[in-house]
Amino acid sequence: MKKNTVRRLTALLLALTLIFTLAACSSSDTTSSSTAEAEETSTEESAEAEETASEESAEAETETADAEETVAVAAAPSANAIKIGIPDDGTNQARAIKLLETAGLITVDPEAGYTPEISDITGYIYDVEIVPTTANTLPATLDDYAASTINGTYAIPAGLIPSEDALIIESQDEGGENPYVNIIVARTEDADNEIYQTIVEAFQTQTVAEHLLVKYSEAYFPAFDYDEDFTDGEEVVAEIDAYESSSEGKTVVTVGVCGASNEHWNAVQWVLDQEDAGIYIELVEFDAYTLPNEALNSGDINLNSFQHKAYLESEVEANGYDIVTIGDTLIAPLSLYSTTVSTLDELKELAGPAVQ
Repeated sequence: MKKNTVRRLTALLLALTLIFTLAACSSSDTTSSSTAEAEETSTEESAEAEETASEESAEAETETADAEETVAVAAAPSANAIKIGIPDDGTNQARAIKLLETAGLITVDPEAGYTPEISDITGYIYDVEIVPTTANTLPATLDDYAASTINGTYAIPAGLIPSEDALIIESQDEGGENPYVNIIVARTEDADNEIYQTIVEAFQTQTVAEHLLVKYSEAYFPAFDYDEDFTDGEEVVAEIDAYESSSEGKTVVTVGVCGASNEHWNAVQWVLDQEDAGIYIELVEFDAYTLPNEALNSGDINLNSFQHKAYLESEVEANGYDIVTIGDTLIAPLSLYSTTVSTLDELKELAGPAVQ
């Protein structure tokens, strides 16, 4: 009996010892696991902290670089500032101001968008004085200014070629909602006139596109779809320039234009005659931008084609004209020209930094 009791007690002690040993091992494993997890969490937090510090350092470097690139801007030109001529009509003046901003000569209030006025100029990076001048006099007075912004209508007759003579050329999107696309305009009541729509269709053809591009040496660009891969442009221009039409037996449509560069309308006439449209275009030339819209609105002419969309909008708003766009024609980029310097950098050097 005593021997059995001793054996039972011994077995019980062994069992208890085994249980305590297993419990201790389990506790050790849990502690090791917790320690590993803590070490992993610590490593991740350290990596995140290093990444955040790196990003903050990069941002600080960018801000420093931006600060270093900041240029001095004066509130106004000095008494010795070089003069730059720009058109004095509202829309072309806005284009000129934006072009001078793009050139890096001035800063403009971004709230003004694409139609800034002189009052929206916020600073002068270079010492330049901007002088509003009647647009059609800018080519003739180019020697009176260090530089002038001139559009294709007046640049071409003066022998100025943007790609060869311009210090900087206005960049424009073709067609769409571009406010500086030139247009054909009719009285609102005649917007759907079939004869006038036929003229628009004749204008928006490959023949007219090729004539515009080759004849005007990149001063005009088509504002409609055309094939850019043509090789017979010179032949097209030669044929069109030599072409003569007649009004006999045709419906005569008078079209008001400005400037001397309107030979592309002979290309439109050629297309109409090739299609036996029975329409004869008679150009009526005006010597000032303010006249063709008045003449159209009063019924003195049937159509006009001399302006871009922005100018038409301003004229309608100012004068209450009942006239509308019936088709896009061409784009005539505004360019900065000079007889004093040959490059934009030379112009900046001539002007010198704005005087603080």
